[in-house]
Amino acid sequence: MRGFKIFTGSAHPNFSKELAKHLDAVISKATVNRFSDGEINVQISESVRGKDVFIIQPTCAPTNDNLMELLIMTDAFKRSSANSINAVIPYFGYARQDRKAAPRVPITAKLVANLIQSAGINRVITMDLHAGQIQGFFDIPVDNLYGSIVFRDYIRAKKFKNPIIASPDIGGVSRARYFANQLGLDLVIVDKKREKANVSEVMNIIGDVQDKDVILVDDMIDTAGTMCKAADVLKARGAKSVMALGTHPVLSGPAIERIEKSSLDEVVVSNSIPVKQQSSKITVLSVAPLFAEVIRRIYHNESVNSLFV
Repeated sequence: MRGFKIFTGSAHPNFSKELAKHLDAVISKATVNRFSDGEINVQISESVRGKDVFIIQPTCAPTNDNLMELLIMTDAFKRSSANSINAVIPYFGYARQDRKAAPRVPITAKLVANLIQSAGINRVITMDLHAGQIQGFFDIPVDNLYGSIVFRDYIRAKKFKNPIIASPDIGGVSRARYFANQLGLDLVIVDKKREKANVSEVMNIIGDVQDKDVILVDDMIDTAGTMCKAADVLKARGAKSVMALGTHPVLSGPAIERIEKSSLDEVVVSNSIPVKQQSSKITVLSVAPLFAEVIRRIYHNESVNSLFV
């Protein structure tokens, strides 16, 4: 794979190193610094002329800095005559505003898609977009990987006696249904009314969870309010145990404290972004091998979809 180079931004270097190891490759040299006023300064330290470049940079917190760093690195590669520039964005920030849900609000997912394309990125590889239709905001190829491929094996190894999949809200039903179909399990839905951003109220459970091992499936866990309240209601309705699966461990604000005090028995997340706060209830699974295999297949023009069939 001599025509292939991996670079990393500063968002998640440990993930990048693990990914490169699975490809039997090394992280190519680039320096990312800050001017005294905070502006980002990038220097690519080796030739990329005619190479297929992969930049690994989740746009997690600090989102603005990490996004801008990705765009500036892209500009540097474009001006250095790279053959193609592929952005590996395990967590795609600003995805939650994907439609005009109220008057005079932005659609930030589309704005970020425009910025990425204008910078010169030729392909985006990401995981569990907050809404699948965000792929349509791009006019370049977007590979939206499923974190369920990693969670699936973990759940099977648990050997639950009476498992059932649950969606924490109506919007996540398609994601939860896909996961349920993968495991051959039934599905229940938590009907939730959200009063304002990051504040949720669980209203009802659609389905029977009596004596079941419930597995809540979502794309991210931010403040953990939704998951924790859902777990409390599920336990009150007779659930034997409640596990939460969240691909992206945003875990902002009081998330860790809520998880520790909640009815959740275990929270399983991926390492799509760094988990900076620890909890005895949180288990982290690596998706670096999955991204490495996808990069290998893209480079060799092989099917990516066959990974998820």
